[in-house]
Amino acid sequence: MRVSTLSGRVTVILGGAASGKSAFAEQTCVSTGKNRLYWATSQILDEEMQKKVSRHLVQRGGGWTTLEEPFDARKVLPIAQPEDVLLMDCATMWLTNHLLADHDLQKQTEALLSGFDNCAADIVVVTNETGLGIVPENALARRFREAQGRLNIALAARADCVVMVAAGLPMVLKGAL
Repeated sequence: MRVSTLSGRVTVILGGAASGKSAFAEQTCVSTGKNRLYWATSQILDEEMQKKVSRHLVQRGGGWTTLEEPFDARKVLPIAQPEDVLLMDCATMWLTNHLLADHDLQKQTEALLSGFDNCAADIVVVTNETGLGIVPENALARRFREAQGRLNIALAARADCVVMVAAGLPMVLKGAL
C-alpha cells in the first residue's frame, strides 16, 4: 500500500479491530520524513495486552520515540515540536482508560481536542469504529460504544483528513493524504 505525506495537521485513521489501521498510520507517519513520536495509550494489565504491545513494537520498527501516557494529553502534546509527527495509538484505549476510571469523558475529550489545537506537530490519531456491529448486551459496553462514537465524531470534525481502513485498504472520507 502506497502512502503519501500528510496534507493536513490532524489526520484521523479509523477502522475495525485488526483492520490494518495502525500499520497504515505508522506508514503515514514514516512517509512525512519527520521525527516520529508514538503516544502509547494502552495500559498493560495482562499477558494478552503485553503480547499485543510487543507485536506492535516489532511492526513499528525503530526510529520512534515512545511516550507512554494512558490518560493525560497535557503530558504528551506539548512535547511534540514542528519537526515531529505524533502518532496517538490509540484514542479507543485512551477513552477506555478514562471510562473505566470513571472520569468525565466530555471534559477529557475537550482537553484532548484543545491539546491538538495547541500542539506544534502534525498529529495522526488511530481510533476504532465500533458502531458497525450489533447492540452490546450490557450497559457498560453500550456506554462505551456511544462514547466512542461521540469521540470519533469530535475527532473527525477537528481533523483535516479522515481515513477509514478496512481489510488493510484505506478509504479517504475527508480531505486528502
